[in-house]
Amino acid sequence: MSAPHPRTIPRLFEDSVQKFSQKIMMWEKKEEAYKGTTYREIQESVHQCAAGLISLGLEKGDRLGLISEGRNDWVIAELGILYAGGINVPLSVKLEERSDLKFRLAHSGCRMVVVSGNQAHKVTKMRVDLPELETIILLDPQGQLAEDEIGFPELLGRGKEYLKRHRSDFERRWQSIQEHDAATISYTSGTTADPKGVTLTHRNYTANVKQCSEHLPQPDWYCSLIIIPWDHSFGHTGGIYLLTSIGASMASIQSGKTALETLRNIPTNIKEIKPTFLLSVPALAKNFKKNIEKGISEKGTLVWNLYRKGLEIAYAHYGDGYNGGKDVGKPKHPLYTLCEALIFRKIRASFGGRLDYFVGGAAHLDIELQRFFNAIGLPMYQGYGLSEAAPVVSCDTPTKHKFGSSGTVLPRVDVKICDDQGNALLVGQKGEIVLRGENMMAGYWNNERATRETIRDGWLFTGDIGYLDADGFLFVLGREKSVLIGHDGEKYSPEGIEETIVAHSPFIEQVMLYNNQSAYTVGLIVPNKDAVLAYLKHHHLSCHADEGQTAALRLLQSEIDRYREGNKSAGMFPERWLPAAIAVLGEGFNEQNRLMNSTMKIVRGRISEFYKNRIDYALTPEGKDFCNHQNKNIVKRFEEGK
Repeated sequence: MSAPHPRTIPRLFEDSVQKFSQKIMMWEKKEEAYKGTTYREIQESVHQCAAGLISLGLEKGDRLGLISEGRNDWVIAELGILYAGGINVPLSVKLEERSDLKFRLAHSGCRMVVVSGNQAHKVTKMRVDLPELETIILLDPQGQLAEDEIGFPELLGRGKEYLKRHRSDFERRWQSIQEHDAATISYTSGTTADPKGVTLTHRNYTANVKQCSEHLPQPDWYCSLIIIPWDHSFGHTGGIYLLTSIGASMASIQSGKTALETLRNIPTNIKEIKPTFLLSVPALAKNFKKNIEKGISEKGTLVWNLYRKGLEIAYAHYGDGYNGGKDVGKPKHPLYTLCEALIFRKIRASFGGRLDYFVGGAAHLDIELQRFFNAIGLPMYQGYGLSEAAPVVSCDTPTKHKFGSSGTVLPRVDVKICDDQGNALLVGQKGEIVLRGENMMAGYWNNERATRETIRDGWLFTGDIGYLDADGFLFVLGREKSVLIGHDGEKYSPEGIEETIVAHSPFIEQVMLYNNQSAYTVGLIVPNKDAVLAYLKHHHLSCHADEGQTAALRLLQSEIDRYREGNKSAGMFPERWLPAAIAVLGEGFNEQNRLMNSTMKIVRGRISEFYKNRIDYALTPEGKDFCNHQNKNIVKRFEEGK
């Protein structure tokens, strides 16, 4: 009996081509309409790409960077790299700082870079300081190319010629790849000074794909528009390779000349592709909800009130979502039936009319968002994972979900909750989430110290805080490094408070809580300036006058005080962790100022450092007053730039 084939990504793809050769694998829109490309056609391009790379001198284990918006060529390039025995270094198109991109290319030692037209300038400017970078492969070549550049069409042409003469050498190359060989190096988002390169093997990916397909089975006729970045581990495994493994299809967003233009194509592309499921992140989910409610509010008070009543009935009917695996069906209430016919059905149509569910990941998803999307008939199932786990660890499913949780754990993934000494805790007790399974990374690239700190005795220590409930649902509370630490050493994860404040306040856009063994918590607040100015105008006040500044700050204070004793939402959180002082900020956290990373998570350490003076002042008796002179000065400038 012959030995089984190594469980590699090329083997996974070859198996799918054999089963689904004439099915559409990828949809891409370059002009007026989407065009489909079959599994067999993609395979031909992949083989040519790999052969072209080999002809350029690529050796097994060489690293290649890949910087591009989502498109067919993204998948062809990555698979080509893997077939040739290379290691792909997928890089975010959102990396704007030269130092960020250069660090990743230099640290991983990339010999080549595959880059799209919109991103090429980033690489060409820095190649003079990257001695190991030999070749730039341009997906969209234009004009006269430099000596160290080659166009992607030319690369495929070289590969086609190589295969005519050396097909057997090519076959031996890709078949020699072992399942524990490195496939990708994915760099962490950069919440620290030096991002770490997560090294994932072929088996890490194939194991996680199998785990996902068993946990949340999907038919081969499914199709998804991949709207999250393709270099992101969630989109990588839960999108590209999961869909490939089952013979389903994927579509890319129509690329624009700018990132904003590409983003604006999403609603139209959703209607064109009519996806059956979507991968999402909380920031996108919030934007979807905001646009939905904006459209409904424009239809008048009667429609708005019906919509709110429909949500209220649905929230009561579905409870926490956990129903023992039984379909509880839709509410039978007449007003809900009317709302479903007049409003909810039209909302679903705007998502193409075939969407069964979203799967949310990459950051904490507010429970209210889960309840909302479930109520309108577009459930958003929360998942939990991290790049180091390839990345999926747990997920809600249509038959087993509980709002506020990250679902149940995938097959063949072991999870335990540990205290500070690494001892396993009981069900319901909060501690660090610790993992074991074939999907756990090989380690951090060229960083043995970080690897030893993260992987101990075969277990991966995530740095995330959470607990498992009696029903087996995993609740993720936040990052260990982001916890609030009181003066008495007690710890608390702030994400739940921050998400809730933002979700329920029209006057607060962003908030970060800070407490590093201080007497009380400080809140860094980014206000919704337009909403605050409208409030002042309604009360005949001006942000330029002391009275108006005080009124604005009291308004923001009331949005936080609603969670204190004696108010409507009291008891949701321990009062000691609610901000006793605030610093009102004039600018939000975003990728441009590097206070938010490419996965739309705030970079706490950088924010704390940047606003150290504001925090220190807020911890003084004068600064503890919400209406202090610093906050008033920020409010005074609300109209600037408008």
